[in-house]
Amino acid sequence: MKINELFNVSGKVAVVTGGSRGIGEMISAGFLANGVKVYITARKEQPLVEKAEELSNKYNGVCIPIACDLSSLVGIEYFVKRVGEKEEAIDFLINNAGAAWGEPYDEFPEVGWDKVMDLNVKSLFFLTQKLTEMLKLRASSDDPSRVINIGSIDGLNVPAFETYSYSTSKAAVHHLTRVMAARLVKENILVNAIAPGPYPSQMLGSAVDHDYSETARKNPRKRVGLPEDIAGLSIFLCSQAGAYIVGETIASDGGIVKTAGTDAGAALSGAQIISGLYTLDVKQLLGSFRQNNIYKLFAVYLLLFY
Repeated sequence: MKINELFNVSGKVAVVTGGSRGIGEMISAGFLANGVKVYITARKEQPLVEKAEELSNKYNGVCIPIACDLSSLVGIEYFVKRVGEKEEAIDFLINNAGAAWGEPYDEFPEVGWDKVMDLNVKSLFFLTQKLTEMLKLRASSDDPSRVINIGSIDGLNVPAFETYSYSTSKAAVHHLTRVMAARLVKENILVNAIAPGPYPSQMLGSAVDHDYSETARKNPRKRVGLPEDIAGLSIFLCSQAGAYIVGETIASDGGIVKTAGTDAGAALSGAQIISGLYTLDVKQLLGSFRQNNIYKLFAVYLLLFY
């Protein structure tokens, strides 16, 4: 039971959606630093290619970019085809890409439900479904494949902002994780979820002028999440050390959900918590923000992200 055996993931192949920034980048970096070959995907090709090159060089690993839009079945099938052209099998799938939408209750539009639920829930399911054969190929009882769905503490707590579809979609991700886990464990594929709290990112950092002191002060751990926190948890779940964990949703939030209740949660917006944000129709969103004179911070996050 040596540490280097319990947590060894070297030689594995992973797919990380939304893997070029935020939490997705942190997980990708952790994998690469520990010998995992990583495929990352996002919609914008040039930043994705640049990030893959940066990560490959930094960690002396292999990070392969595949640009596509996972919000549609066409995009999912394209991505699966591209991965299949390069790999016979994969070992880890990290479903991290996600979308958000915020508007007042009385004005929340149907499109704000459709686009968020499509990407956060439906696409997560279909990407996993389409990659199941590749996940099964090397999986065994002794060395199962893994799927990690990135949820949010907004799916565990009532969010501070009126992000109705986002928080609902993340709660759905948590339950879908349990449902998928019950089915795929029979194929030696273990499915779990991580519900992140506040993590530093370009989006959050720019909005708070890279001063995380207030966010940290209101967190039970008195800090925000570190790359090591989310990467370490992901590696744990994908290693032999996590091989007996199935269908769980693990909060990585410094204790907001379990110890702080809504007081600490109120200091953190749903937008701050989303690190692999994959938001659609930004102009339409910002028009609504301006019209209603609300969610200014949320609007800033989206602007900075794009």
